[in-house]
Amino acid sequence: MRAMAEKAAPDVSEIVAAVYRAESRRVLATLIRVLRDFDLAEEALHEAFRAAVEQWPSEGVPDNPRAWLVSAGRFKAIDNLRRRSRFAASEAEIAEELYEGTEGVTMALDEDLEDDRLRLIFTCCHPALPPDAQVALTLREVCDLTTEEIAHAFLTAPSALAQRIVRAKNKIRVARIPYEVPARTELPERLDSVLRVIYLVFNEGYSASSGSSVTRRELSQEAIRVGKLLLELLPEPEVMGLLALMLLHESRRAARAAPSDELVLLEAQNRALWDRTLITQGTALVTQALASRRFGPYTLQAAIAAVHSEAETAAQTGWAEIVGLYDVLLRADPSPVVALNRAVAVAMRDGPAAGLALVESLLADGALADYHLAHAARADLCRRLGRTTDARASYERALTLTQQQPERRFLERRLAELRT
Repeated sequence: MRAMAEKAAPDVSEIVAAVYRAESRRVLATLIRVLRDFDLAEEALHEAFRAAVEQWPSEGVPDNPRAWLVSAGRFKAIDNLRRRSRFAASEAEIAEELYEGTEGVTMALDEDLEDDRLRLIFTCCHPALPPDAQVALTLREVCDLTTEEIAHAFLTAPSALAQRIVRAKNKIRVARIPYEVPARTELPERLDSVLRVIYLVFNEGYSASSGSSVTRRELSQEAIRVGKLLLELLPEPEVMGLLALMLLHESRRAARAAPSDELVLLEAQNRALWDRTLITQGTALVTQALASRRFGPYTLQAAIAAVHSEAETAAQTGWAEIVGLYDVLLRADPSPVVALNRAVAVAMRDGPAAGLALVESLLADGALADYHLAHAARADLCRRLGRTTDARASYERALTLTQQQPERRFLERRLAELRT
């Protein structure tokens, strides 16, 4: 029996690891709601999974691992507070309050509209928090990105980013910001920050900022799932537009990387690998959003993605229509990145020289000086124009600015091609 138990233990460890990957953010979101404290909930989460590693091999994997983990985490938190109460009477009061206030807690189901992760996103995106703190806290707590990964996305130091997150947690605790989805009358004014955060989460999953993979599928799937929940809760045109944008981009995932996880650019992708079901869903949503005439930047970006999806080959892409949509998008949401994307579209419509002039103007302004894709775009246009020395310099600059390994290998291949 003992030999059988020892043999089974590694299998249970793998199950615990799989449950952590699939459920840890859901468990954390529920623990934050139940315990009303980020740090206490995070400590409870790790205690719960430690208990699972110790108990599941002998007791068996529970039928509902998430419910088991939430219950275990809750009791671990209360036990820890009771032990600390020997030194602080206030923590004894908190422990008893938590015990009495959560004794009858029931687990929220995935189908429940009032999903705990959606509650957590609205809490992290509360208007009392600065916008940069909203994004950082959501990426850390909802999506489990490391401080270093978020800092890279923000182009800031990890220590400064960590302080930003700590201040945001303190603000939530001191201001007693509730862990809840706002009332329907409050939703519209809170929507912009939530959409922005969901979009950033999706982007990190669709094009990882660092690491060994082109994409992080679990983040993209989470963003789409929360986007669908939000659309149920608030069927506004821009929610439709954002969900359409994510679905249309997600449809290309299988073609974005070679089997060796090498980056494949849009123009070189095998379009037979694109997911036509997602394209159909995304196109229907963007059509509905555009018909409302109350759409915004996400719907316009989704419309651009839809034009790409309609083309059977890269050569058949409607670049004139895409440039026109970018013109509208620039008026609705002016930004250097949108201007860069428009410049690339102009290069495809009017030739590389026209696009290069726009890219170099944007780089001269300085806003994109540390944006690796701007230098990569300049490098590609210079390469197409035969300006090898300039192309090499821009590829090298882009290489210094990216931490994603597939992107680095792609840039290194381009440099090697120029040398030969």
